[in-house]
Amino acid sequence: MVYFVSTPIGNLKDITLRALETLRSADVIFCEDTRHTLKLLNAYDIKKPLQSCHKFNEREAAEKIAAAASEGKQVAVVSDAGMPVVSDPGNIVCTVLRERGIGYTVLPGANAALSALVLSAMPADSFLFLGFLPEKSGERKKLLQKYRDIEATLIFHAAPQDLDGYIACLFEILGDRPACAVREITKVHEECISFNLSEGLSCEKRGEFVLIVGGAKRAECPLNCLPPEEHIKRYMDEGYDKKEALKLAARDRGVPKSELYKYTIDL
Repeated sequence: MVYFVSTPIGNLKDITLRALETLRSADVIFCEDTRHTLKLLNAYDIKKPLQSCHKFNEREAAEKIAAAASEGKQVAVVSDAGMPVVSDPGNIVCTVLRERGIGYTVLPGANAALSALVLSAMPADSFLFLGFLPEKSGERKKLLQKYRDIEATLIFHAAPQDLDGYIACLFEILGDRPACAVREITKVHEECISFNLSEGLSCEKRGEFVLIVGGAKRAECPLNCLPPEEHIKRYMDEGYDKKEALKLAARDRGVPKSELYKYTIDL
């Protein structure tokens, strides 16, 4: 069996009891950086064989993981921080295991993107995680164009040396929007800085950042200028029944259907 184990994103105490049990009982642990994982294991007095599984050898590592699991060994897969696969190595491993019918499961835990979203106080009812943006400027702009009109809050990972370039590109493609840069999550110097994309970010660029950016504003429906009853009737004239017309008008106005129901009684 293969276990994808979420590990702390900063504070070593942010690890689950189940994760510790799994790491202690594993026959081998595949990790992004053996030196980094060794610090975690030493903190909990866990002694296990470590093998690397990073973006440059993931295909080879996937074969070793599949072979070990096929032999009946218990294999744990971790990244340097947070959940493997999410902006980290592991996706190729999952694909190989699924193709070969080898069982695997996930042990949930700390997550930088979701933690940053909560710390930012920005809308969390709908959000889109985009991870690290492409390195090339042209590819970066092309990707952002696809999500320019998305109303959901956008979440990005950013290395400190890329942060200013990310913000400039976001402003160029998305226009001015509220944003929040979060760093050192769960650590002593945890920091959450709110700003507008047009302003840029004036702070020390150290440590990995999570960048939260406001979604596109809802386009104003031209029918909203009509009286509610006429708004609903316009949809009925297009062939919608009264119930569906009420639903569409409420969506346009951003209000509950119950608020407009009284306008349908005489229609």
